[in-house]
Amino acid sequence: MRQLVLMTSLLALAACEPSAPPAAAPTAAAAPVEPLDPRRDYHSYANTADFVVEHAVLDLTADFAARKLTGTVELRLARQRAAAAELVLDTRDLDVAKVEAAAGDGPWSAAHHALGARDPILGSPLTIHLPGGADRVRISYSSRPEATGLQWLEPSQTAGGAQPFLYTQAQAIHARSFVPLQDTPQVRMTYQATIRTPAALTAVMAAEFDAAAPRDGSFEFRMPQAIPPYLIALAVGDLAFRPMSARTGIWAEPQVLERAAWEFADTEKMVQKAEALYGPYAWGRYDILMLPPAFPWGGMENPRLTFANPTTLAGDRSLVALVAHELAHSWSGNLVTNATWRDAWLNEGFTTYFEGRIMEAVYGVERARMEQDIGQADLREALGQLSDADRTLGALTPDLRGRDPDDGFSRIPYEKGALFLRQLEARYGRERFDAFLKGWFEGHAFSSVSTTDFLAYLETELMAKQAAAEGGEADQAFVRRWLEGTDLPADAELVRSDAFDKVENATRTWRGGGPLEALAVVAKGWTVQEWQYFLDGLPRDLPAADLAALDARFKLTASRNAEVAHGWFKLAIAAGYHAADPALEAYLASVGRRKLIVPLYRELAKTPAGLAFAQRVYAKAKPLYHTVARSSIEELLAPKPQA
Repeated sequence: MRQLVLMTSLLALAACEPSAPPAAAPTAAAAPVEPLDPRRDYHSYANTADFVVEHAVLDLTADFAARKLTGTVELRLARQRAAAAELVLDTRDLDVAKVEAAAGDGPWSAAHHALGARDPILGSPLTIHLPGGADRVRISYSSRPEATGLQWLEPSQTAGGAQPFLYTQAQAIHARSFVPLQDTPQVRMTYQATIRTPAALTAVMAAEFDAAAPRDGSFEFRMPQAIPPYLIALAVGDLAFRPMSARTGIWAEPQVLERAAWEFADTEKMVQKAEALYGPYAWGRYDILMLPPAFPWGGMENPRLTFANPTTLAGDRSLVALVAHELAHSWSGNLVTNATWRDAWLNEGFTTYFEGRIMEAVYGVERARMEQDIGQADLREALGQLSDADRTLGALTPDLRGRDPDDGFSRIPYEKGALFLRQLEARYGRERFDAFLKGWFEGHAFSSVSTTDFLAYLETELMAKQAAAEGGEADQAFVRRWLEGTDLPADAELVRSDAFDKVENATRTWRGGGPLEALAVVAKGWTVQEWQYFLDGLPRDLPAADLAALDARFKLTASRNAEVAHGWFKLAIAAGYHAADPALEAYLASVGRRKLIVPLYRELAKTPAGLAFAQRVYAKAKPLYHTVARSSIEELLAPKPQA
């Protein structure tokens, strides 16, 4: 009885109402008036209480001249309600030419359909009237050049410079911009695809395919495991393949292939360490696709084929935590998926925690602690940047109704979520917590889960068991602080790197008047993470003469490491060190990764001169950037209303 009371109390933390299937989402502009249902996906129109898509068959042609994908998608449906007669799908700016329906293996017949009003975030619902017994629909359509989930690159924007490039980015709700479907992580489906391309190009997808298939303009793919739609991923370009082990390899433009294969040579070792922690890798192969620099993320965890940003190619394997992160998603995110984007911390927080465990197992405790320490600093910065209006985004389970779910993808769900899990590890012990997490992945494999589901599992499998063994009670207030609080809990147990203590001591000596050469002696053996910590810890009003001295001694403006350069340029902007401006402009014009460029634009926008510089650079760099990056930057650079 006591355990039942404890569970009831914990579930109340999620404001859980009786489970209800997702219904048509309100428009993004509508103010939430009803109590939030933690199991409902407010970012999908899909009527999953009536029908659920089980399998998709894609036949698409990549038209680079028109910047469109054109073709058909066939959806196989599982009927949930016998009397249901309408299927509602998610779309955004798709041109639908024809819709057909069929029952079983029967013939296709025209199906009446209608596109609803367009919402700026959610797109338009596609309502299809199904004849009795119909369990398949086929939609003939094309995307538009402005599709948010597609980026078409000119040859000049690639490493080779001779062929164009296309890649998709479906997370969070961008799949609907290139495929009409139930674009909600609550739906998992298998798929197969035929992708038709210009003869000189190769198509790859996050699915099973023949790496040795000839470039004949037609490529076949099959995804046998059920995935949420945001994990559908396609790329087309001048691509080559290099195996790294029997189940890992690199796809990249030929000019980048050798460098990428060397950089990520430890991938198989990472897979083995991950399996030792939380069970077998469930996806067959683990390959990496190195994309052109326009890609807005460091990586995307598309199953079987991680998409990676070239800023990770540091030449010294110092930034391979990116691979550890995307690999960890093979368990947290791909295998067990957040049911709504409000629950994104279940994907990203778990993965960031798991990333740290992989890095520790492969590269040692200190490397992992340094990266976790940097992550904590990123978290504090992200929380500090929240306006009063956005303060709710500091919670692990924010209310995202009426907002683009992309708004929730800051460092907060990643780092705060990981820190919460590290608190649980500290409370219950690593051995017990590892068994708990392994059980979570095994017990919820190939399913979509909510925070409510996690709370129930946490209570029954960890908190109540320990409380019963020790004669105490589960600490409900502790869970409430982490999930609902919009700041960092005061009692958070933070990771501290011993290496960073040495960096601080050396910095303090130099700032106190010590010779720069003494700092140089200490810094000679610094890792990239120590350089990041050093640069982030310097005062923002450091005299320009000090920056000039640092630059002359350490050649920081010329750094080829994207993370070190980012830290240096951020400091240079704040301190007014304009000698770095030409290199800063070149950096912003060649890097599309949102994490690296948006903070630089934010810093520039703080002064009139910096804002003018940023607007000029952005006007030239804009064609490189993905829609996700553009929207973030344009919000920063927009004219501010007069008081």
